[in-house]
Amino acid sequence: MLLELHVRGLALVEDVWLEFGPGLTVLTGETGAGKTVLVEALKLLLGERADSGLVRQGADEAVVEGRFALADRDVVVRRRVSAEGRSRCTIDGEMATVGMLGELLGSQVDLHGQHEHQALLSPARHAAYLDRFVGPKATEALEGYRTAWASASAARATLAELEGALADRVQRTERLRFVMQDIDAVAPREGEDDELQARLPRLRHGERLSESAGAAFAALTGEAGASDGLTAAISALAHASGLDPALDGLADAVGRIDVELQEVTASLRRYAEAVEHDPAALDTTERRLYELADLKRKYGPALSDVLRVRADAERELELLDAGEEGLSAARAALAEALDLLETAGAALSAVRGEALAPFTDQLSAACADLALPNASFAVLRTALPAGSWTADGPERIEFLFSSGTGEEPRPLARVASGGEVSRVMLALKSVLGSADAVPVLVFDEVDAGIGGATALAVGRRLASLAAVHQVLVVTHLPQVAAYADSQVVVTKAEVEGRTVTSARIIDPDERVSEIARMLAGSSSETGVAHARELLAEAAADRARGA
Repeated sequence: MLLELHVRGLALVEDVWLEFGPGLTVLTGETGAGKTVLVEALKLLLGERADSGLVRQGADEAVVEGRFALADRDVVVRRRVSAEGRSRCTIDGEMATVGMLGELLGSQVDLHGQHEHQALLSPARHAAYLDRFVGPKATEALEGYRTAWASASAARATLAELEGALADRVQRTERLRFVMQDIDAVAPREGEDDELQARLPRLRHGERLSESAGAAFAALTGEAGASDGLTAAISALAHASGLDPALDGLADAVGRIDVELQEVTASLRRYAEAVEHDPAALDTTERRLYELADLKRKYGPALSDVLRVRADAERELELLDAGEEGLSAARAALAEALDLLETAGAALSAVRGEALAPFTDQLSAACADLALPNASFAVLRTALPAGSWTADGPERIEFLFSSGTGEEPRPLARVASGGEVSRVMLALKSVLGSADAVPVLVFDEVDAGIGGATALAVGRRLASLAAVHQVLVVTHLPQVAAYADSQVVVTKAEVEGRTVTSARIIDPDERVSEIARMLAGSSSETGVAHARELLAEAAADRARGA
């Protein structure tokens, strides 16, 4: 339900803040006062395209805010439109997109204007309208159908995927086997190339490295070498141990050097002994590195990538080898799913077919009350090809309409005028009643081109809708306004040399004056009496309906 609406800087509106309650609210005022501006404001909150031309002249931006009571919480949405046409949205103070606004509120507000491309004109929505009329039987049948449709769609996708994978099975299998054989011929190990690269310098320069390490070892350990000198130094310092802490510290340092020297000389000996002097080993290593480099060039760049390619090829080859068996299973699964879908589709079509006559009869009767006495309806059901069924059913549902006797019903979008579409939608909403899930209904000039007793019928039907929906109506008919639970008057005045539109909810006494103005153009004594009479009749009519 719409609880509050705040509009600033939009068209002629400078600043309007309105609170709304349940039931039927009418917006009235002189022609050109700006009643439809409030409807435009709602459109912005519903995510419709923003037009910078709507921004009030001289204002930097137009701002529309709304507070809605949803099923689980209250939510505040805001839409800002700059004079340059940029649009910004927030939901509960958090940044949002226009699409997010539409997603949040699109199912909460149904707006019907005389010049709108309404949901009623879209055949894609007609099946849902018919199902809401049918009620739980259609809901149950549709749920069963959609479950079967989803299963069939999944089975069809699985089969298509397998068929695609197996379409070039022979060529693909040969390629995968070649890849595996090519890699297996070299039989690489993880990290093997790094190990060989580390060995390569010793293999290439082994003799020189061994000689250098041996010479260094001999220099350190030979007669009069560093090792003998350190031994003599340690012995000399030992004679003065404990006499001077400073010298003791130096003795410790010499001791540590001796330990490190022994470790270095041992490492030099091991290194000199380990260095290979084998030209054949060098050749083998270089050839092995070349083989690994060739694999990395083809399947790399790293050796780990080569090993992964080999593992992936093996897995895919296993799938292809089992493909024929999987293909048969997928075909069988699809056939079973299609059988279930056909059964579910037939059940859904049968439920809808049973409702066609009462649906069109009630719709025609409702239209007759709304100045469309010769209106007639039909429902065109077009079976879809088996592979083209949609989530809405196995057939295309479209409402056909004729406004005159003897005229063949045709699609609504082709034959119904704006005013007729508004009244047909009102009739449809009346027929659907509480089955219609949209909580807020907005009608812009649904009463165009009617008056008298027909206007009373429109008011009566709007009041009936307001028992199960929040209904907002822009109207110029006093007969419709009389049925309202609350009334908003929109006025236009000149303020400091500029035209300003304002709006406010009026009290019961003011309603009498406003309806008198709507009846006679002024609040004369006769007009006021007539307004009181009209309000009383509407109240009594609503009481009888209750």
